[in-house]
Amino acid sequence: MTTATTPECFVQLSDPHIVAKGRLLMGQVDTAAFLARAVAHVRALPTPPSHVLITGDLVERGGLDEYAHLRELLAPLPCPVLLMPGNHDAVPHLRQAFADHGYLSSTAHEPALSGFALYAASLGSRRLLALDTVVPGKPHGSLCAARLGWLRVQLEAAPDTPTVVAMHHPPFTTGIRHMDGMGLREGADELEALMALHPQVERILCGHLHRPITRRFGGTVAMTAPSTAHQITLGLAPDSPPSFIFEPPGYYVHTVQDGQLVTHLQPVGDFGEAQLFR
Repeated sequence: MTTATTPECFVQLSDPHIVAKGRLLMGQVDTAAFLARAVAHVRALPTPPSHVLITGDLVERGGLDEYAHLRELLAPLPCPVLLMPGNHDAVPHLRQAFADHGYLSSTAHEPALSGFALYAASLGSRRLLALDTVVPGKPHGSLCAARLGWLRVQLEAAPDTPTVVAMHHPPFTTGIRHMDGMGLREGADELEALMALHPQVERILCGHLHRPITRRFGGTVAMTAPSTAHQITLGLAPDSPPSFIFEPPGYYVHTVQDGQLVTHLQPVGDFGEAQLFR
């Protein structure tokens, strides 16, 4: 008789855009309330995650008061939290506010990489390589030669370990033109070629788009996560104006099944009790 074991899993949240206490994003989005609901939802998962990864745009303006607010909102999570910067973040303030998250400063003393929050970490049986794609002060992203070189060294160091690469800006266009205009402007081709050389990479996990989007990339699967708050409107027409919509927020649950990484999109909301099939 075999004994059932709890499946291994980790959660990916993205783009919470937390502002200072008492404020609303753009005067109308209560991003703190949205994140609090997402945290409560994660806490109630029947399979507890080993980690929560947050793929950027943690706060709106990179202020210390915003990061202090973020800390409070994330405090109820019962597992380690791994943070990454997005284009709305400020790495110096992020490192200061989360000084106990030493991984954020793992490259702080390397001259070519000191301004970037790059790190390797464990996600259970998977290895996480977190890429900082931020161009300070700009909405678009970049992977310069120094950051790609760091990734290459990390991948070559563990060629047999199943690996997840995480980055805020997705390395592909989506058809949502105003978001593609602030996408990854440098390094996507080089990244794709590097991925093709490293079949241990199971996923490239991204944020930025505020939508669940998936594409094959460099022999692996690249995907963007929904926001815990507002979503970007699915405007695929060339003249679609930039807009957002209050579609259900959500997050990803990445679980290991039969040795492979399987990804589930989990909406956040009140959808009633689960009903048994009869």
